[in-house]
This record gives sequence, structure tokens and C-alpha cells, in this order.
Amino acid sequence: MTGKAPAARKPPANAHGARSRLGRVLLVRHADAGERAQWIGPDRDRPLSAPGRAQSELLAASLARNPVERLVSSGYVRCVETFVPLGGRLGLLTETAGWLEEGADPEKALTALLVGGSVAACSHGDVVSGILFELAERGIALGSSPRMQKGSTWVLDVQDGAVKSARYLPPPD
Repeated sequence: MTGKAPAARKPPANAHGARSRLGRVLLVRHADAGERAQWIGPDRDRPLSAPGRAQSELLAASLARNPVERLVSSGYVRCVETFVPLGGRLGLLTETAGWLEEGADPEKALTALLVGGSVAACSHGDVVSGILFELAERGIALGSSPRMQKGSTWVLDVQDGAVKSARYLPPPD
């Protein structure tokens, strides 16, 4: 035994001999927050419902198995609350980003998510569906009828800043 630490594993080389940058994006639609029409007050302040809080706990148990370096979320309360249990399990704080809020440009959101590393991102139905549309335009297979239920996740495998594959995880139950 020499006392030397084992050599760090390098990512695989691509066809040109350069090292590939691998990452994963966990794109989450926020957990259940009840009915928008029944909420009194600004919609961005609408919290998770009781079923949504339970859903966020199950989501955390499922997603914590993935290598996640950052949590980023829409600043809407229901999105931030969706990641509270996951942040607790991973020891990470959730960053908020305007590019994940309702009405945000999905292409800009996708570009921001592909910067590098492994990230879990929580957003809204319109942004998630827009990102899925953008991925389909880029030739990523999403299945014949892509879904995006509340509390669901799209796992996007990334290599060299581009999504290489996507798979759907239904909301945990």
C-alpha cells in the first residue's frame, strides 16, 4: 500500500479525445396546490395543499437518489415548498429564478438549466410544457403523448451542454 489516494475517475472522452461534460436535469412540475380559483390573494403566494405537502415528501424520497448539486425553483410559494423536503434530505438551499416562473420563456429556461452539472428545477405547467416542446423540436424522443402531472418529473440526461435523452417519472404515490 503506497498511501496514495486512488486516481479520480475522468469522464469518458468523446470522438475528438476531449472529456465529455455529463449532467442531469430533474425538471419537476410543482406538487398539488389546490384550485387557483379558490385561492384568495396573489397567485404567486398560493401554497401547497395538504396532498401537495405529502406529495413533496414522496418526491424528495424518490429524487434524493439522484446526484443533485443545485436546487433551483420558480419563486412562487408552491414551487419553493415542493423542494423543501428535498433540500432537507440533500442539505441544499433552493435558489429562486425568474426564468422558471409562470410565463417565462421556455427556451431561455432550458438554456439556463443546461449550463452544467446536475440540477433539480421546479417550475409550472406552462414552462415545463414549453421546455418539452423545445426538446421535441431538437429531436429528443418524449413519447407519443408527453405528460406533466403536478408532482411529476422529467429526467433529462445532458452531455456537453445538450440534452441526449429524456424520460418521464409520474408523481410518486
